[in-house]
Amino acid sequence: MSASPAEPLPRKFRWFWAGEAVSGFGAWITLLALQALVVTHLEAGTTGTGLLSAARWLPYLLFGLILGALIDRRARRPVMIATDLVRAILLVLIPLAWWAGVLSLPVLLVIVFAFGAATLMNDSASQAFVPRLVPRVHLQRAHARIDGTNAVAETAGPATGGVLLSLVGAPLAVLVNAGTFIFSAVMVALTRVNEAVPASPRPHLRREIVDGLRWVYRTRELRHLAIWTHVWFAGQAALGAVLAVYLLTTMALSYLWFGLVTAAAGVGALGGAMASLPLGRRLGSGGTVILTHALSTAGVATVLSAQYAGPDWFGIALLCTGQALHGFAMGASNSHEMAYRQAITPDGLQARTNTTMRSMNRAVVVLIAPLAGLVAEWANLSLVLAAAAVLFAAAALGLWFSPFREARIRIVDDPD
Repeated sequence: MSASPAEPLPRKFRWFWAGEAVSGFGAWITLLALQALVVTHLEAGTTGTGLLSAARWLPYLLFGLILGALIDRRARRPVMIATDLVRAILLVLIPLAWWAGVLSLPVLLVIVFAFGAATLMNDSASQAFVPRLVPRVHLQRAHARIDGTNAVAETAGPATGGVLLSLVGAPLAVLVNAGTFIFSAVMVALTRVNEAVPASPRPHLRREIVDGLRWVYRTRELRHLAIWTHVWFAGQAALGAVLAVYLLTTMALSYLWFGLVTAAAGVGALGGAMASLPLGRRLGSGGTVILTHALSTAGVATVLSAQYAGPDWFGIALLCTGQALHGFAMGASNSHEMAYRQAITPDGLQARTNTTMRSMNRAVVVLIAPLAGLVAEWANLSLVLAAAAVLFAAAALGLWFSPFREARIRIVDDPD
């Protein structure tokens, strides 16, 4: 498929992008609201928040590979519309259960598990949908747009969520996200695209799952990226397990500074998304991803060093700098990883490739996060943060000494 470098992204992508942007903003509000609901309304503490996270990601482990194969057999647009509406309904159940006086931790976990399953289906379909909306030469630019709006949502969503929590409370705050999912469903419905599914007989489901695994782990271009991405997720899981405790206890930050330091990652992610195109033109996809993993290493090391400066202005400056570096790295790398993966993957394997990667990455998170928490409890938080930095460095070095170092897709200028 040919496309002019001066050609703007198609209108059908813009409809889809609008839905993704608005629902992503709402998702950050829901994340904040659910955590507050568990801690303040249900009084379930850290055990409750841990179970909440497990319920959210468990569908990826149980159903990820199967759903990826099933979605590759179907048109993706109807799946996205249906799952957006299902997620809206599930979120409405939370305030209804609260009003009825039946909302408990088990009830919430069941709703969140179902929500996670619907999100898994939507993610699988939406990621595989993008190559049908734009020519492959524009994939990196399209993903950079999505990453940019995600970064804005990551910064503005928690701040807006905090205001909503104070005004209407956690149970009602999730209704905002229900509305954003309805908006997303409408935007996807307006995204007209030919999704003719071949009528030829399909192989057995198990065979399709195996084909997806083989494509990811036996294809020379993807194998190294997949393995070292799993290592990166191990570092991210360790960081995520202890960062909040480190900021609030070791650094003794107030809630205001805790929020601002957390938001610094979103600001950095926005900058990374804006820089992803020029970085890709200069370094290629492989070089950009390697550089960003090195920046994540530096970011975590900077956060770790802040404890020696204390909770004064210099320590807070180090925390914000480290968070911004790590956020920049994530904002700049994701579009290159996604675009490269999609550019070399046949359309019939798109959903399976995406869900294979996501399922294995989430498996790493589920295994590493509790282990990191235990190590932090038995030893100290600094050891876990140092381990996260080492894992990010290992991912950078592993990719540097792999064929992915030379990975490059065609990057076109953005006229919009």
